[in-house]
Amino acid sequence: MTADLALRALAHPARRRMLRLAWDTERTSGELAAAAGMSRPATSQHLKLLREADLVTVRAAGNRRLYRVKADRIAEVRAMLDAFWGERLDNLIQATEEPRT
Repeated sequence: MTADLALRALAHPARRRMLRLAWDTERTSGELAAAAGMSRPATSQHLKLLREADLVTVRAAGNRRLYRVKADRIAEVRAMLDAFWGERLDNLIQATEEPRT
């Protein structure tokens, strides 16, 4: 899984909404579609990208598929973003605190 794919997956508000819904409990694609106000085909496309980005797990239960957030992967992405922005913010703070000549 690449960081780019995870960031692409997180960039869309509908996918972020799905992740919030599936954070604490498994959800079917139908539940996610209804909550997000999307068609099932559109939901399927979004879920495919979330799976490819390794941000959700999918479990078969009869003829249903249950989705749940992979919290450890979200934590990895967050750590990457914190490191990225933390370094840049530190540089910005340092630059603004340097005396001008």
